Amino acid sequence: MPKKSAGLLIFREVLGHLEVLLVHPGGPFWTKKDEGAWSIPKGEFQDGEDLLSTAKREFEEETGLIPNGELIPLEPVRQPSGKLVYAWAMRCDLDLAGFKSNTFSMEWPPKSGQYKEFPEVDQAAWFTIDVANRKILKGQIPFLNQLQQKLKDTYQISKNSAQ
Repeated sequence: MPKKSAGLLIFREVLGHLEVLLVHPGGPFWTKKDEGAWSIPKGEFQDGEDLLSTAKREFEEETGLIPNGELIPLEPVRQPSGKLVYAWAMRCDLDLAGFKSNTFSMEWPPKSGQYKEFPEVDQAAWFTIDVANRKILKGQIPFLNQLQQKLKDTYQISKNSAQ
C-alpha cells in the first residue's frame, strides 16, 4: 500500500509577484542538495485521520509557524515513489523569523552506533513561481501549476503574479 501525505502550499503576493513557501529537508542526506530538493511542508497520515488536520499539524511541526487563511483544495498528486500527496493552498504572509522545525534522531555516521538529532526541515524560504519550479521536488510541480490556475480562475491577483 503506497504511503500518503497531506500538506499546505502557502502563498503570498509581493510587489505583483506570486511567492510560495517551501521547506528544505534536514539531515545529512540533503545537506548539499538544493534544486529539486525542496517541498511543501507535509507529513504522512494513517487511515482514518483527518487529512486537513494532518496537513496543518505537519506544517506547524516542520516550521513552528501557524498559518491562517482561506483554504483552496488542490487535486492530490502521486509522487514518482508512488506516495499520494493531498494538499491545500492558503494565502498567508508568514514571517519566517519564527521558523523552527521539530527534530528526528538517526544513526550518523551509518553503522557508527552514534545517534544524532537533526531538524526535520533545516530551511524555509519564499520563492517566486519560476524559482520554486526549479527548487521543488519534481513530483510536486503539479501543485504549483494547480495553484497558478486556481488563482487565475478565482482570485484577483496581478496578471504577472499567476504566470
